[in-house]
Amino acid sequence: MTTSFAPLTVAIGDLVAHPANVRSNAPETYDPENIAHLKASIAVLGLLQPLLVQQVDGKYAVLAGGRRHAALKELIADKATKGFTAKTKVDCRLVPEDCDVTTALSLAENITQAPMNAIDEFEAFARMMEVDGQTPETIAKTFGTTVAAVKGRLRYGLIHPDIRAAARAKTITLDTMKAFAEHPSQEVQREVYEALTKEDSYLQAYTVRQALKSRGVQVSDDIGAFVREVYEARGGAIAADLLEEHSVLEDAALVETILLEKLGAAAEQARAKLGFAWADAMVRYDYATMADYGRVYPGPIEPDEAAQKRIDEITAALEQLQLEVEDEGLEDEAYNALCDRVDALEDEARDLQEAYSAKDLARAGVIASWSNGKVTIHVGLVRPEDKQEAARSASSVQGGKHESEAGEITYPASLAEDLKTERAMALGAAMALHPEATLDLTLFKLVSDVLGTGMSVTQAIKVEARKDYRSHAKMDEIDETSLEQVAAAHDALDLSWLDDARSPADQYAAFRALDAGEKAKLVAYATASTTQSCFARDRQRDSLMHDFEIEIMPDIRVHWTPTAALFNRFKKAWLLKILGEDLGLAQESVTLASSSKKEIVAFCDKLFAEPFATLTDAQRAAVDAWCPPMMQTNGVAFDEAETTAETPEPDSEAAQAA
Repeated sequence: MTTSFAPLTVAIGDLVAHPANVRSNAPETYDPENIAHLKASIAVLGLLQPLLVQQVDGKYAVLAGGRRHAALKELIADKATKGFTAKTKVDCRLVPEDCDVTTALSLAENITQAPMNAIDEFEAFARMMEVDGQTPETIAKTFGTTVAAVKGRLRYGLIHPDIRAAARAKTITLDTMKAFAEHPSQEVQREVYEALTKEDSYLQAYTVRQALKSRGVQVSDDIGAFVREVYEARGGAIAADLLEEHSVLEDAALVETILLEKLGAAAEQARAKLGFAWADAMVRYDYATMADYGRVYPGPIEPDEAAQKRIDEITAALEQLQLEVEDEGLEDEAYNALCDRVDALEDEARDLQEAYSAKDLARAGVIASWSNGKVTIHVGLVRPEDKQEAARSASSVQGGKHESEAGEITYPASLAEDLKTERAMALGAAMALHPEATLDLTLFKLVSDVLGTGMSVTQAIKVEARKDYRSHAKMDEIDETSLEQVAAAHDALDLSWLDDARSPADQYAAFRALDAGEKAKLVAYATASTTQSCFARDRQRDSLMHDFEIEIMPDIRVHWTPTAALFNRFKKAWLLKILGEDLGLAQESVTLASSSKKEIVAFCDKLFAEPFATLTDAQRAAVDAWCPPMMQTNGVAFDEAETTAETPEPDSEAAQAA
C-alpha cells in the first residue's frame, strides 16, 4: 500500500501529542536536557524534517517527530531565542484521518533511520570548519553541545585519510584511529602508520601513542609548556593544530636540550644557595643509576639568639596549629592549608637548627630532574667515586655521641601513651585468641595473689572484674584490626547463661554447666578486657608477662598495623629515616625528601596498608615487621623509665609531634 501525505504548515501552538506516538510512554525522552542538541540545531538551521501529523479532535496531533515538537515548545518558552512563537508555522505532512497504520508510521520513522557512523560524524565536523568556515564555537551553538566536545570530534575528523579509511574497513579499531590525533601533522601520522604496519602486526592505540611521542611534544604537555617560550625564540618547528592546545613542538632534541638547560639552572641556583660542590641535571631521575650514589644529611647546630627566638615562635605556632588540625569539622581545603603551614614552619625550624658540615658540602651536590610536571631538586647526593670517602666521614661523625643522639626518634608524652594503649589493645586481642593460655594466667594470678607472699605477681592485668578504660587521642583513626578480632571473639562466646531474668545463683549454675573450652573462652575474653596500657615488658621487672607476651603475641603486626594516625604524629625527618634505614627504601626516601609531610604520610599509609608489588623480598619483610621498637615483643628488655626521661616536656609536645 502506498500512502500520500499532503504537505502543509501548522502553527506550533496548534500542535499536540498523538496518542499513537510510539515514544508517548517514555516521557523522559522529551526532558529538556535530552533535547538540548535538537533545540540548538532548530534554532540555528530551522526544522530540517517535517513533522508527521494527523487531525485528532480538531487539533494537529504529532504522530512522528515528538522530540522535534518538544524542542519547538522549548524554543517558544526560551525568551532569549528570537523567531519562535506559538504562531510560528512549521512544515508538516498530513496523515489522513482514516489511515489504519498510524502506529506503524510512528514506529517506522523512529527505527528505520540508521545511526550516523562515528567517522562520518568526525569528518562532517571537520568539513564544517574547512569548507563552511565554521568555528568550534559556532558549531557548538548549532548542535547545542560544548566547545570541548566539538574540538574532540574535529581532531578525529582531520586524521590522515588513509588511516580513516583503515578504520572504516575495520583494519584498525576506532580507538586506534583516534590515537593518531595525538600529532596534528597528517604526514607524521602517515609515516608512523606505515612504519607500524610494515610487519602486518595488530596495531594498538597504546603503540601508536608511544610512537608519536618520539615525533615531538604537545604544547599542552607539562614539558611543552615549560620550554615553549625558549623553544619558539630559538626558531623550533611547530606543527600547528587547528586547536592550539594540540599543536606539537616537533624538534624533540631541541626540547630536551632546553629542558636540561632549565633544570641545570635550577640545580645551580640550589647549589649556590646551599653551598654544595657541584650541580647536575637529568630529565628523569634514574633510580637504577642513582642507586650507586651516596647521600649526606645536615647535622644539628647551635642557633644564635635571634634564631632561638624564632624557633620559640615557631614552636608556639605549631602547638596552636596542631590543635586546629585535629578539628574534625575542618573542610578538606582548610585542612590542607593548615598542613601546608605546618610543613613550612617545620622546614623553617629545621633550617635554623641544622646545617651540612664543611666536608659534606665539599663533596656532595645537587641534581634537578623533571617529575610530576615540575622541577624536583635532590640535594646532598654524593657521586659514586666520592662515596667511599663520604661513608668514612659519615662513620666518623656517627661516632660522636651528640650527633648520634640527634638522629634518634624520641616520642612525645602523648604519643607514647597512645602507643601504649594501642599495644594493650593488641595484647588483649592476642589473649582472646589464646583462651587456654590466658585462662591459666588468670587462674594462676588469682591463686598466687591469694596464697603467695601478699605481693601481686603482675600489675599488667586487672582481674578485679573491672574492664580497663582505655583513652586515646585519636581512637577513631587507629587501625581497627585488634578491635575486630576482639569483637569476633565476643561473637563466638556462649552467653546463654548470662540472662538478666535469672538470679545470680541460676546464672552461676548455668555457667558451671558449660564445657571447659567455653569457660576458657569467657575467662580469656574477660581477662583480655583488663590489659593495661603498656609497652613491651622488661624481663627483670615482670618476667611473667614478658614470657607470656612472647608466647601469645610474638608478632604484634598480626593484631595491629601502623596507619596515617601514627605517621601524622611523626616528624617528617623521622618518616624519611624509617623509610630509608628501617625499611630499606633509600631511593624512595631521597625522592620524598622534597615532598610535603602530608604526601609522605599518604605514601607510608598506602605502603603499610598493602605492601607494593615492586618491593624486594627484604623490603617486604621489613614493612611486614616494622613497628615502633617498644611495641614489638621480641624478648629484649625495654626500660620504660629511660623513655620517660627522654620524653619532652608538655609545653614542647605539639612541636615534637607535628
